[in-house]
Amino acid sequence: MRKIGLYLLLISLAFCSCKGNAEKQQDTARIQLEDSIDQAIFNSIKDIVKSKSLYNQEINERSIAIAKMFLQTPYVGGTLETEGEENLRVNLRGLDCTTLLENVVVLSEISGKQDFNAKDFLNKLEFIRYKKGKIAGYTSRLHYFTDWIFYNQKKGILKDITQEIGGVNYQKHINFMSTHINSYEALKADTSLVNIIRKSEDAINKRELFFIPEENIAVVENKIENGDLIAITTKIKGLEISHVGIAIHVNNRLHLIHASSKAKKVVISDIPLAEMLMHSKYQSGIMVARLK
Repeated sequence: MRKIGLYLLLISLAFCSCKGNAEKQQDTARIQLEDSIDQAIFNSIKDIVKSKSLYNQEINERSIAIAKMFLQTPYVGGTLETEGEENLRVNLRGLDCTTLLENVVVLSEISGKQDFNAKDFLNKLEFIRYKKGKIAGYTSRLHYFTDWIFYNQKKGILKDITQEIGGVNYQKHINFMSTHINSYEALKADTSLVNIIRKSEDAINKRELFFIPEENIAVVENKIENGDLIAITTKIKGLEISHVGIAIHVNNRLHLIHASSKAKKVVISDIPLAEMLMHSKYQSGIMVARLK
């Protein structure tokens, strides 16, 4: 009931904020998002951050607090893979696993100061979502999550800690996007982009990657902290990561806050992450990154 209550509180605050903005047209610097519900949800999160003084907490603690604010938010798949020109798509009303994680990372970053606004949110979201921190077309987005980790480590956002907590070499040839063009609207519309995607895949294939095999997760889970970013590796040919989420310990076991396609909403996993992966025939292990 507590999880449901927090989500309903956010929605309630969101609609109240919409009404207040419409009636008074005040505090316009708080946010400038295209969708009024996204705008109001952002304002609600900002109000909670202030009321709970989350800016005084460490970033991993803020990450968990903000991730919990999204519990019960509906799952909506493929929100970034739509037709049309590449732009900074924002959706706080419906999340897939990647957009949940990105929103949590961005909000955790910007809430480290007492006051933040829409410009901070949008700029930081663009910064972490695209290779060089700016939109330069479809291929500038970090489509593969190992690429997302690699570039955001270079930007100083996080550190890949997989190897230091017990990770072993991850051998995988990455080519899923370039060999599944029909799964991506932008690639179907402009096949010239495939060569650029292939270059990104080649760059990933030249890197030394590490992962923690599923059978070893329970052994090292005490080295993973609340708020760490979890990327689940996959057995699917040509693909390295199939799911992502935020680490949280429940009763001294490692669980996952994630946007679940099965549950159709953002949840904390019912069972520990180690058991969760062992029950899946497509998942093979995890990579772990820590926010800085």
